[in-house]
Amino acid sequence: MNRDWIATARTLSEALPYMQRYSGAVVVVKFGGNAMGDDEAMAEFARDIVLMKQVGIHPVVVHGGGPMINDLLNRLGIESHFVRGKRVTTRETVEVVEMVLSGLVNKRIVQAINDAGGRAVGISGKDDDLMVCEVDDPELGFVGRPVEMNVQIIRDLYNAGMIPVIAPVATGMEDNETFNVNGDTAAGAIAGALQADRLLLLTDVAGVKDASGEVVTAMTPQQVRDMIVDGTIAGGMIPKAETALKALEEGVRAVVILDGRVANATLLELFTEHGAGSLIRSTEPRVKPRGLRQGGDGL
Repeated sequence: MNRDWIATARTLSEALPYMQRYSGAVVVVKFGGNAMGDDEAMAEFARDIVLMKQVGIHPVVVHGGGPMINDLLNRLGIESHFVRGKRVTTRETVEVVEMVLSGLVNKRIVQAINDAGGRAVGISGKDDDLMVCEVDDPELGFVGRPVEMNVQIIRDLYNAGMIPVIAPVATGMEDNETFNVNGDTAAGAIAGALQADRLLLLTDVAGVKDASGEVVTAMTPQQVRDMIVDGTIAGGMIPKAETALKALEEGVRAVVILDGRVANATLLELFTEHGAGSLIRSTEPRVKPRGLRQGGDGL
Protein backbone atom coordinates (compact mmCIF):
# COMPACT_ATOMS: atom_id res chain seq x y z
CA MET A 1 0.00 0.00 0.00
CA ASN A 2 1.06 3.58 -0.62
CA ARG A 3 2.93 4.85 2.43
CA ASP A 4 1.22 8.25 2.19
CA TRP A 5 -2.18 6.55 2.55
CA ILE A 6 -0.98 4.63 5.58
CA ALA A 7 0.40 7.81 7.14
CA THR A 8 -2.89 9.60 6.49
CA ALA A 9 -4.87 6.81 8.13
CA ARG A 10 -2.54 6.78 11.13
CA THR A 11 -2.86 10.56 11.50
CA LEU A 12 -6.65 10.32 11.47
CA SER A 13 -6.57 7.55 14.05
CA GLU A 14 -4.25 9.51 16.34
CA ALA A 15 -6.53 12.57 16.04
CA LEU A 16 -9.57 10.68 17.34
CA PRO A 17 -9.14 11.45 21.07
CA TYR A 18 -8.67 15.13 20.30
CA MET A 19 -11.79 15.16 18.11
CA GLN A 20 -13.70 13.53 20.96
CA ARG A 21 -12.31 16.03 23.46
CA TYR A 22 -13.44 19.03 21.37
CA SER A 23 -16.82 17.70 20.22
CA GLY A 24 -19.39 20.37 21.05
CA ALA A 25 -16.72 22.94 21.99
CA VAL A 26 -16.88 26.56 20.86
CA VAL A 27 -13.65 27.69 19.18
CA VAL A 28 -13.30 31.33 18.15
CA VAL A 29 -10.74 31.85 15.39
CA LYS A 30 -9.35 35.31 14.57
CA PHE A 31 -8.34 35.24 10.90
CA GLY A 32 -6.18 37.94 9.35
CA GLY A 33 -2.76 38.80 8.07
CA ASN A 34 -1.17 37.79 4.80
CA ALA A 35 -3.29 34.66 4.41
CA MET A 36 -6.36 36.80 3.66
CA GLY A 37 -4.81 38.07 0.44
CA ASP A 38 -3.79 34.66 -0.88
CA ASP A 39 -6.45 32.56 -2.62
CA GLU A 40 -4.76 29.25 -1.87
CA ALA A 41 -4.23 30.12 1.81
CA MET A 42 -7.84 31.28 2.07
CA ALA A 43 -9.12 28.02 0.57
CA GLU A 44 -6.94 25.98 2.95
CA PHE A 45 -8.19 27.96 5.96
CA ALA A 46 -11.77 27.43 4.80
CA ARG A 47 -11.27 23.65 4.52
CA ASP A 48 -9.85 23.56 8.05
CA ILE A 49 -12.88 25.45 9.40
CA VAL A 50 -15.28 23.12 7.59
CA LEU A 51 -13.44 20.07 8.95
CA MET A 52 -13.74 21.49 12.48
CA LYS A 53 -17.49 21.82 12.01
CA GLN A 54 -17.72 18.35 10.49
CA VAL A 55 -16.22 16.70 13.60
CA GLY A 56 -18.57 18.46 16.00
CA ILE A 57 -16.74 21.68 16.91
CA HIS A 58 -18.58 25.02 16.72
CA PRO A 59 -16.08 27.33 14.94
CA VAL A 60 -16.74 31.06 15.05
CA VAL A 61 -14.60 33.12 12.64
CA VAL A 62 -13.74 36.75 13.38
CA HIS A 63 -11.67 38.56 10.77
CA GLY A 64 -9.70 41.71 10.18
CA GLY A 65 -8.87 43.41 6.91
CA GLY A 66 -6.38 46.22 7.41
CA PRO A 67 -4.51 45.85 4.09
CA MET A 68 -7.78 45.89 2.11
CA ILE A 69 -8.93 49.01 3.99
CA ASN A 70 -5.63 50.74 3.24
CA ASP A 71 -5.91 49.85 -0.44
CA LEU A 72 -9.42 51.27 -0.84
CA LEU A 73 -8.63 54.43 1.11
CA ASN A 74 -5.67 55.03 -1.19
CA ARG A 75 -7.76 54.43 -4.29
CA LEU A 76 -10.42 56.84 -3.04
CA GLY A 77 -7.78 59.44 -2.25
CA ILE A 78 -8.72 59.58 1.45
CA GLU A 79 -5.71 60.65 3.47
CA SER A 80 -4.95 58.72 6.65
CA HIS A 81 -3.78 60.37 9.86
CA PHE A 82 -2.03 58.57 12.69
CA VAL A 83 -1.67 59.15 16.42
CA ARG A 84 1.05 57.14 18.21
CA GLY A 85 1.20 54.86 15.21
CA LYS A 86 -2.55 54.14 15.19
CA ARG A 87 -4.91 55.23 12.42
CA VAL A 88 -7.44 57.93 13.24
CA THR A 89 -10.86 56.66 12.13
CA THR A 90 -12.89 59.65 10.98
CA ARG A 91 -16.56 59.54 10.05
CA GLU A 92 -15.51 59.36 6.39
CA THR A 93 -13.00 56.59 7.09
CA VAL A 94 -15.38 54.46 9.12
CA GLU A 95 -17.73 54.27 6.13
CA VAL A 96 -14.91 52.77 4.06
CA VAL A 97 -14.01 50.42 6.92
CA GLU A 98 -17.58 49.13 7.06
CA MET A 99 -17.77 48.66 3.30
CA VAL A 100 -14.53 46.68 3.20
CA LEU A 101 -14.99 44.57 6.33
CA SER A 102 -18.72 43.83 6.18
CA GLY A 103 -18.76 43.62 2.39
CA LEU A 104 -15.64 42.60 0.51
CA VAL A 105 -13.67 40.73 3.18
CA ASN A 106 -16.56 39.12 5.05
CA LYS A 107 -18.26 37.75 1.96
CA ARG A 108 -14.99 36.49 0.51
CA ILE A 109 -14.44 34.35 3.60
CA VAL A 110 -18.07 33.21 3.57
CA GLN A 111 -17.76 32.18 -0.06
CA ALA A 112 -14.52 30.27 0.57
CA ILE A 113 -16.12 28.30 3.42
CA ASN A 114 -19.22 27.56 1.34
CA ASP A 115 -17.04 26.47 -1.59
CA ALA A 116 -15.32 24.03 0.80
CA GLY A 117 -18.66 22.43 1.64
CA GLY A 118 -19.57 24.40 4.75
CA ARG A 119 -22.59 26.57 5.53
CA ALA A 120 -21.24 29.99 6.43
CA VAL A 121 -23.21 33.13 7.26
CA GLY A 122 -21.57 36.54 7.35
CA ILE A 123 -22.59 39.14 9.92
CA SER A 124 -21.01 42.12 11.66
CA GLY A 125 -21.00 43.37 15.21
CA LYS A 126 -24.00 45.50 14.27
CA ASP A 127 -26.32 42.56 13.63
CA ASP A 128 -28.75 42.04 16.51
CA ASP A 129 -26.59 44.51 18.50
CA LEU A 130 -23.99 41.78 18.80
CA MET A 131 -21.27 44.24 19.80
CA VAL A 132 -22.01 47.67 21.29
CA CYS A 133 -19.04 50.01 21.75
CA GLU A 134 -17.85 53.20 23.33
CA VAL A 135 -15.03 55.41 22.07
CA ASP A 136 -11.77 53.73 23.01
CA ASP A 137 -9.59 56.83 22.65
CA PRO A 138 -11.04 60.25 21.64
CA GLU A 139 -7.88 61.03 19.67
CA LEU A 140 -8.48 57.98 17.44
CA GLY A 141 -12.04 58.90 16.47
CA PHE A 142 -14.47 56.09 15.72
CA VAL A 143 -12.37 53.26 17.12
CA GLY A 144 -14.54 51.28 19.51
CA ARG A 145 -14.12 49.40 22.76
CA PRO A 146 -16.82 46.72 23.30
CA VAL A 147 -18.90 47.41 26.40
CA GLU A 148 -21.96 45.26 25.71
CA MET A 149 -22.08 41.86 24.02
CA ASN A 150 -25.23 40.09 22.80
CA VAL A 151 -24.04 36.75 21.42
CA GLN A 152 -27.30 34.83 21.15
CA ILE A 153 -27.29 35.35 17.39
CA ILE A 154 -23.98 33.48 17.21
CA ARG A 155 -25.35 30.58 19.28
CA ASP A 156 -28.45 30.45 17.09
CA LEU A 157 -26.30 30.20 13.99
CA TYR A 158 -23.90 27.49 15.14
CA ASN A 159 -26.69 25.46 16.76
CA ALA A 160 -28.45 25.53 13.39
CA GLY A 161 -25.36 24.05 11.72
CA MET A 162 -24.03 27.35 10.38
CA ILE A 163 -20.51 28.80 10.66
CA PRO A 164 -20.68 32.46 11.77
CA VAL A 165 -18.18 34.79 10.08
CA ILE A 166 -18.04 38.12 11.89
CA ALA A 167 -16.74 41.50 10.71
CA PRO A 168 -15.36 43.70 13.53
CA VAL A 169 -17.69 46.63 12.90
CA ALA A 170 -19.93 47.63 15.80
CA THR A 171 -22.75 49.91 16.76
CA GLY A 172 -22.51 52.57 19.47
CA MET A 173 -24.69 53.87 22.27
CA GLU A 174 -26.04 56.67 20.07
CA ASP A 175 -28.28 56.29 17.03
CA ASN A 176 -26.52 55.72 13.69
CA GLU A 177 -23.15 55.37 15.38
CA THR A 178 -20.59 53.05 13.79
CA PHE A 179 -17.26 51.91 15.25
CA ASN A 180 -14.23 50.22 13.80
CA VAL A 181 -13.00 47.57 16.26
CA ASN A 182 -9.58 45.96 16.28
CA GLY A 183 -10.00 42.40 15.03
CA ASP A 184 -8.16 40.80 17.95
CA THR A 185 -10.17 42.89 20.42
CA ALA A 186 -13.43 41.86 18.77
CA ALA A 187 -12.44 38.18 18.75
CA GLY A 188 -11.49 38.31 22.44
CA ALA A 189 -14.75 40.01 23.41
CA ILE A 190 -16.81 37.49 21.43
CA ALA A 191 -14.88 34.53 22.85
CA GLY A 192 -15.34 35.86 26.38
CA ALA A 193 -19.07 36.41 25.94
CA LEU A 194 -19.45 32.88 24.54
CA GLN A 195 -17.27 31.38 27.31
CA ALA A 196 -15.39 29.71 24.47
CA ASP A 197 -13.21 26.68 24.99
CA ARG A 198 -10.48 28.15 22.79
CA LEU A 199 -9.56 31.48 21.24
CA LEU A 200 -7.10 31.04 18.38
CA LEU A 201 -5.35 34.24 17.30
CA LEU A 202 -3.75 33.64 13.89
CA THR A 203 -0.83 35.97 13.25
CA ASP A 204 2.11 36.42 10.89
CA VAL A 205 4.65 35.27 13.51
CA ALA A 206 5.38 31.87 15.05
CA GLY A 207 4.04 32.82 18.49
CA VAL A 208 5.23 34.57 21.63
CA LYS A 209 9.02 34.51 21.81
CA ASP A 210 11.26 34.62 24.86
CA ALA A 211 14.34 36.82 25.32
CA SER A 212 16.46 34.41 23.26
CA GLY A 213 14.00 34.45 20.35
CA GLU A 214 12.57 30.98 20.95
CA VAL A 215 8.81 30.43 20.81
CA VAL A 216 7.31 29.83 24.25
CA THR A 217 4.87 26.96 23.82
CA ALA A 218 2.89 27.39 27.06
CA MET A 219 2.46 30.21 29.54
CA THR A 220 0.38 31.34 32.48
CA PRO A 221 -1.18 34.83 32.57
CA GLN A 222 1.36 35.93 35.16
CA GLN A 223 4.23 34.89 32.92
CA VAL A 224 2.68 36.92 30.10
CA ARG A 225 2.37 39.99 32.35
CA ASP A 226 5.97 39.63 33.45
CA MET A 227 7.13 39.40 29.81
CA ILE A 228 5.22 42.58 28.95
CA VAL A 229 6.75 44.43 31.90
CA ASP A 230 10.33 43.38 31.12
CA GLY A 231 9.92 44.14 27.41
CA THR A 232 10.19 40.57 26.12
CA ILE A 233 6.69 40.93 24.70
CA ALA A 234 6.76 44.16 22.71
CA GLY A 235 5.36 45.95 19.67
CA GLY A 236 2.41 44.35 17.91
CA MET A 237 2.48 41.32 20.20
CA ILE A 238 1.41 43.43 23.21
CA PRO A 239 -2.23 43.98 22.11
CA LYS A 240 -2.54 40.28 21.24
CA ALA A 241 -1.20 39.29 24.65
CA GLU A 242 -3.51 41.76 26.38
CA THR A 243 -6.46 40.40 24.38
CA ALA A 244 -5.52 36.91 25.56
CA LEU A 245 -5.37 38.00 29.21
CA LYS A 246 -8.74 39.75 29.04
CA ALA A 247 -10.37 36.76 27.32
CA LEU A 248 -9.11 34.44 30.06
CA GLU A 249 -10.48 36.80 32.72
CA GLU A 250 -13.87 36.64 31.00
CA GLY A 251 -14.00 32.85 31.06
CA VAL A 252 -12.24 31.55 27.93
CA ARG A 253 -10.50 28.29 28.88
CA ALA A 254 -7.33 28.92 26.86
CA VAL A 255 -5.93 31.24 24.21
CA VAL A 256 -3.40 30.28 21.56
CA ILE A 257 -1.34 32.75 19.54
CA LEU A 258 -0.19 30.85 16.47
CA ASP A 259 1.29 31.34 13.03
CA GLY A 260 -1.46 31.53 10.43
CA ARG A 261 1.12 31.17 7.65
CA VAL A 262 1.71 27.54 8.63
CA ALA A 263 -0.37 25.08 6.64
CA ASN A 264 -3.33 23.70 8.65
CA ALA A 265 -2.28 25.66 11.75
CA THR A 266 -5.68 25.35 13.45
CA LEU A 267 -5.77 21.59 12.90
CA LEU A 268 -2.24 21.19 14.26
CA GLU A 269 -3.27 23.07 17.38
CA LEU A 270 -6.50 21.20 18.05
CA PHE A 271 -5.86 17.69 16.80
CA THR A 272 -2.19 16.89 17.43
CA GLU A 273 -0.16 16.13 20.53
CA HIS A 274 2.27 19.00 20.03
CA GLY A 275 -0.16 21.82 19.36
CA ALA A 276 1.05 24.96 17.58
CA GLY A 277 2.15 28.39 18.68
CA SER A 278 1.91 29.74 22.25
CA LEU A 279 -0.84 28.52 24.58
CA ILE A 280 -1.91 30.75 27.47
CA ARG A 281 -4.17 29.39 30.18
CA SER A 282 -4.97 30.21 33.77
CA THR A 283 -3.47 27.16 35.46
CA GLU A 284 0.08 25.86 35.27
CA PRO A 285 0.51 24.21 31.85
CA ARG A 286 1.79 20.68 31.63
CA VAL A 287 4.84 20.90 29.38
CA LYS A 288 6.09 17.98 27.33
CA PRO A 289 9.83 17.17 27.29
CA ARG A 290 11.92 19.56 25.18
CA GLY A 291 9.21 22.23 25.40
CA LEU A 292 6.45 20.35 23.60
CA ARG A 293 2.95 20.50 25.04
CA GLN A 294 -0.29 18.64 24.72
CA GLY A 295 -2.41 20.35 22.09
CA GLY A 296 -5.82 18.80 22.64
CA ASP A 297 -5.72 16.93 25.97
CA GLY A 298 -8.12 19.14 27.83
CA LEU A 299 -5.75 22.06 28.45
